[in-house]
Amino acid sequence: MPGWIDEGYQEYARRMPAECGLQLIEITPGHRGKKADIARAVREEGQRMLKAIPKGCLVLLLDVAGSAWSTERLSGKLEQWMADGRDLALLVGGPEGLAPDCLQRADGRWSLSPLTLPHPLVRVVVAEQLYRAWSLLRNHPYHRAG
Repeated sequence: MPGWIDEGYQEYARRMPAECGLQLIEITPGHRGKKADIARAVREEGQRMLKAIPKGCLVLLLDVAGSAWSTERLSGKLEQWMADGRDLALLVGGPEGLAPDCLQRADGRWSLSPLTLPHPLVRVVVAEQLYRAWSLLRNHPYHRAG
């Protein structure tokens, strides 16, 4: 990843309190090239994602076809997730999307935007939006000043 991506993600991950910490787990992408079996690559990526999900997690897919939430709605969702007591796993697919097994495992879908965003940028946007949602819950000045 470019340095600015890592710096952006780390900036917001560092700001999150322990009660709502962020952990990024990167999955090795499947082989893509001229003669690559794309369906196989997606399937194998999905298997690696599912193995990386801690037991008992709530699983949300980041998907353009998911629900789009305002900051206030996301803050309410975050409050529900924190009250639920389970960890939350957010899955981001590769260029061809998520494997069918991941789609089946999902408890919900969240759309950041109807735009197609570069996958590296997604991690920064998600971290910032989760921090903003948390700041709104705690009446922290970030949301009002951001």
